[in-house]
Amino acid sequence: MEFNAFDARGYRTVDVRTGYGEWVANYEQTVEDAMDISLLDRLKEPSWAGVTRAADLGCGTGRTGQWLRDKGIPAIDGVDLTPEMLAVARRRGVHDRLVEADVAATGLPDGAYDLVISSLIDQHLDDLRPLYREAWRLAAPKAAFVLVTFHPHFIMTSGMPTHYTNSTGESVAITTNIHLISDHVTAALSAGWRLAELHEGLIDDEWLALKPKWERFRNHPISAAYVWRKDG
Repeated sequence: MEFNAFDARGYRTVDVRTGYGEWVANYEQTVEDAMDISLLDRLKEPSWAGVTRAADLGCGTGRTGQWLRDKGIPAIDGVDLTPEMLAVARRRGVHDRLVEADVAATGLPDGAYDLVISSLIDQHLDDLRPLYREAWRLAAPKAAFVLVTFHPHFIMTSGMPTHYTNSTGESVAITTNIHLISDHVTAALSAGWRLAELHEGLIDDEWLALKPKWERFRNHPISAAYVWRKDG
């Protein structure tokens, strides 16, 4: 679904590599844990303690990788499209291997991971199916694929794309697409995944303490976390 029909900001838009290359300077100061980390903390599965090797797709600066390390996961490989983000992740030192590649064509080994995880990147993809297929290829039997997303409802209701403020103070959008929950289900099922868990994060008191101007969005969903399983 085209975002243009909902765009309430009209910001200049750049591609993913350009945008995250510029945003890296203050990325971790602007992305709130309430968007993704809080949802990961709510998941009942997978059993993080039972994960031995994870693939972190769209690893960015290593925020998700750090969370995984803190959960005791001993081996994590990261993939990202943006060299500047990978440079920060490399300094952070939580990944065993970092690869500059598209999340739909990572070059990582087949069936090598008992966890594949991806956070806040799907809105930048034209088509979800290659991501779900690549996650399936990487996943070992009985592995989990955890996907945290920017909720389509919030993108449509707020008219807000993924965006950042550049070094000149300009607000700049990064190419944003709208993928409905049904789009995720269709893409995942076609790749072979089974849905095991789904949580939706709402604009609540935690969010409003961070963004008081968002009171009009109270109780609207802003993000979602899916847990998919590879049976067999």
